[in-house]
Amino acid sequence: MAPKYSASISCMIVVVLSLFFLFSEARNAPLGGFVRTRGTQFMLDGSPFLFNGFNSYWMMHVAADPAERPKVSTVFRDAAAAGLTVCRTWAFADGGYNALQISPGVYDERVFQALDFVVSEANKYGIRLILSFVNNFGDFGGRPQYVKWAQNAGVQVNGDDDFYTNPVVKDYYKNHIKSVVTRFNTITRTMYKDDPTIMAWELINEPRCQADYSGNTVDGWVKEMASYVKSLDSKHLLEIGMEGFYGDSVPERKQFNPGYQVGTDYIKSNQLQEIDFTTIHAYPDIWLSGQSDEAQIEFMQRWMMSHSTDSRTVVNKPLVFTEFGKSKKDPGFSINGRDTYLGAVYRNIYNAARVTGAVGGGLVWQLMAEGMESYYDGYEIILSQQPSTNGVIAQQSHQMSTLSRSLSKLHD
Repeated sequence: MAPKYSASISCMIVVVLSLFFLFSEARNAPLGGFVRTRGTQFMLDGSPFLFNGFNSYWMMHVAADPAERPKVSTVFRDAAAAGLTVCRTWAFADGGYNALQISPGVYDERVFQALDFVVSEANKYGIRLILSFVNNFGDFGGRPQYVKWAQNAGVQVNGDDDFYTNPVVKDYYKNHIKSVVTRFNTITRTMYKDDPTIMAWELINEPRCQADYSGNTVDGWVKEMASYVKSLDSKHLLEIGMEGFYGDSVPERKQFNPGYQVGTDYIKSNQLQEIDFTTIHAYPDIWLSGQSDEAQIEFMQRWMMSHSTDSRTVVNKPLVFTEFGKSKKDPGFSINGRDTYLGAVYRNIYNAARVTGAVGGGLVWQLMAEGMESYYDGYEIILSQQPSTNGVIAQQSHQMSTLSRSLSKLHD
């Protein structure tokens, strides 16, 4: 088990302040070219690229109200000050309040301009984006909304899993991909597919399929949609959005799943040529609810070790730990406990990047601004209010950027 993170809050404040000056100098630097991959490494302008990042799924939704846009700017500013250089966020809101896609193929230009603003602000603060096309769950529409649209149009559908197989629903989704990828940004005056601010596209947040636990149904869908994305945009990286659950292609790896399956196959689907890097999520506080902090950290370490090994030796692509966090809703939660958990995750990411070169970085879930209580999910982190957590995050940013520079010198 990893040693506990023991720095005091006062020491962390010193770290945060020193790193603020270090990173604020570079935050408005040009983003340069497109992020690429070479084997198990991310590459930027010909050199290895390692990063520390974050999730803020809510950005477009909040930016749809111009009066609320300073919250987006504040998070990007504070994130840049903490050395964070990649943000994952939603490029979807299907039906419902403040919908981007009101109905299939019908978009609210006001909300699309909110996404334009998010992309523009990310560029301003030197932060690259991973943009997700759809949700597996019903939040912000997701798979259920697509199936409901088809049902309302008289299409014979049997349930949400028809999202992966019904040709009408798949065409709805492809149209959304095209609408986002070919979007002309009204602020930057650049098409999304030509903008290096966007690091990667994500097919779906946390795909799951109850109708087929083997992973084959989702895999067939991934093949079709990955090829479609690449036919529209060959410049950007593409990932699936998987949590990392193992499927039938390598049954011996199922022992690493947290006691159940979700209908995806981490190995098989990530081996597709069009998929550029692998992803995992980890929520042992949910998956192993009731178990001790130590047991949860041990699971996280096994989960990450098995996936980084497979990404390096079997899939031969970089891995990004795209979601992890610790909820305030957990019994016995404390800021110190969360800092300890984040510190353990970060050490695993750093050590894997340093020793194997197969892990590109991690994205903590999730950063918010002050005054966003209606969006709280228990995992929210407000950097300006939580100096010790800010310090843990900033320290990881510093270590990853230092390692990236060292690898770049070796590469030269």
